[in-house]
Amino acid sequence: MIHARRLAPFAAALGLSLSAALPLPADEAPAKKRFSVDDFEKIVRLSSPRISPDGKSIAVVVTRADVAKNKWLPELSLVEAATGAVRVLTHDRKGVAHPRWSPSGDRLAFLAADGAGKDAKPQIFVLPMAGGEARKVTSAPTGVQHFAWRPDGKALAFAAEDERPNKAEIEKGNDLFEVGSDSLFVSEAVMPVHVWLVPAEGGEAKRLTSGAWSLPAALPPNPPSSPLSWSPDGKSLAFVRVETPHSGDNDAATVRVLDVESGTIRALTGRTHFEGFPVFSPDGSKLSYWCPRDRDPNNVNDVHVTSASGGEGRNLTKPIDRCLYASIWTADGKALIVGGNDGTRVSLWLAPLDGPAKRLELGEVNPAWSFFVDVSVAADGSIAFVGSEPGRPGELWWMASVASAPKRLTDLNAEIAGRDLGRVETFTWKGPDGFEEDGVVILPPGFSPGAKAPLVLYIHGGPQAASTLAFSAQGQLFAAQGWIVFMPNYRGSDNRGNAYQRAIFNDAGDGPGRDVLAGVDALVKKGFVDATRIAVSGWSYGGYMTSWLIGHDTRWKAAVAGAAVTDLADQYAFADFNVQMRYAMKGNATPFSPGGDALYRAQSPITYAARAKTPTLILSDTGDFRVPFTQSFKLFRALKEAGVETSFVAIPVEGHFPGDPVRTREVFRRWVDWLAPRLK
Repeated sequence: MIHARRLAPFAAALGLSLSAALPLPADEAPAKKRFSVDDFEKIVRLSSPRISPDGKSIAVVVTRADVAKNKWLPELSLVEAATGAVRVLTHDRKGVAHPRWSPSGDRLAFLAADGAGKDAKPQIFVLPMAGGEARKVTSAPTGVQHFAWRPDGKALAFAAEDERPNKAEIEKGNDLFEVGSDSLFVSEAVMPVHVWLVPAEGGEAKRLTSGAWSLPAALPPNPPSSPLSWSPDGKSLAFVRVETPHSGDNDAATVRVLDVESGTIRALTGRTHFEGFPVFSPDGSKLSYWCPRDRDPNNVNDVHVTSASGGEGRNLTKPIDRCLYASIWTADGKALIVGGNDGTRVSLWLAPLDGPAKRLELGEVNPAWSFFVDVSVAADGSIAFVGSEPGRPGELWWMASVASAPKRLTDLNAEIAGRDLGRVETFTWKGPDGFEEDGVVILPPGFSPGAKAPLVLYIHGGPQAASTLAFSAQGQLFAAQGWIVFMPNYRGSDNRGNAYQRAIFNDAGDGPGRDVLAGVDALVKKGFVDATRIAVSGWSYGGYMTSWLIGHDTRWKAAVAGAAVTDLADQYAFADFNVQMRYAMKGNATPFSPGGDALYRAQSPITYAARAKTPTLILSDTGDFRVPFTQSFKLFRALKEAGVETSFVAIPVEGHFPGDPVRTREVFRRWVDWLAPRLK
């Protein structure tokens, strides 16, 4: 047999890689690399797929890491549906996002940063598909948040924050402002967001709405802001109004319809709270919108359909009984595509206006989910979405119709898919209080039957989220250390129906904690977990669960509490959604209402921190608007006073999780470095 190494010079001369010449003998094949912290920055991110009106191409944002500059660099790419051929449309443009096709498909609009440094703001650019450079069509002083093409293609409506009226005085130091229901980190007056109209060729923008009220603004990990939706005749715009721009008041969200010519605004349903994401049907006779079941935010999110003339309409998706974060009309207006977490999968359904919903057959693909499922549906019935498999990060997928099998169009994450990854499986158990429960287990690469390994819990946040079979970089990193990874779902998770999700009401810690412990016990009984080496960890509500569990159980060898909710009174006072915390409590109690203090204390992990014995690493962004830094400080002080080995590491950035490549890598490096010596 000719040895492959001897063919190296010939392979090079032919322009081939060594592996392309001949495969190595099995006994000399190089071992695959395991997933490492350095692989986080190698994952290519895809987002915002949009199918062209003719169904032949998909625009998608492709983002790669530039580690030297510690930035994510997005590009707008065009992918052919028939072949998967990729063409990059933008080069060296910062902040590329939100691609949207013109109604005729001859132009593609998108957002990109315009300006230098801190003065850079997202503006709308329009790219002619026949050739030529993208043209900037807005000069909004505060930047554009989102936009929508008018159906005739001659103008775009967009949402932008109002300018501060005393800008000149602010520059002189007269910058005092009044605080409302805002987060701890508000540092300037919060201004309303309103609707504007700009010609598609550029020019002066016309204000369409004004007032002290606002369109909602969204901060991740929330879903994106409710989009603007044009009626097919171009005469009306549907949008969501909140009574103030202060984030804690966003519960007072209602669907409104604007008559563009007269400026008249009318309410759609007459209700006062919890509405979002209105979209006109293709013929303009109906509107779909989101609303929690029975208008209770503890319940699943349903999709409602009503007459465009007004009325509450009907709950279209109640029989699906899942928390849904997608609603796209089919071209014939007879159904919607909806999507959400579903057991340990992310599913899509075809929901007809008349008849039962049908789950689409997606195989092992899980559409990308982050309190939003971003799906594009074309006039020809084709569907595009970004989706991942258990062993492959997100790629662009396409379906010719609702009855077709998904086809993967890109191979941008082939390097990560080629790693020696852990096997991913669904695990189910009988939980307390009669609940059937589930989660995801990742076994270490090469794990042998009959062997035992340490167990690491990686608990999801939300709590209205779920662990699914979608690719988990964090889970694969932990499995690569030789650990079994358990990602349990628990009551409050949004994947098993309304009764399961709302069971967390007025029971933030005890019920979910018992669910997780029941899952651990069931997994240990399988015989392959070393029960003397178990660690618990999580971020956000996963950090809450970690903090709760170390105060209620001493089996843990180590813990990592990231952005941990530890004091619910702090959440009520300081978080971005602040006073909306009352909806999770019996009687809408607050920490300051009669009896409310006892409810908040009983459900706060900090109350039980003195019982903890587990060595704990605490991680938090210093500017976290969702779970303020105060809560990590409290946990740190409490554990130190209890004599618990602890380390508190701060990440000096804004946001709920560091968004840059370097800090993301370092968070998980420290996570692994804390657990590894304690699980030996």
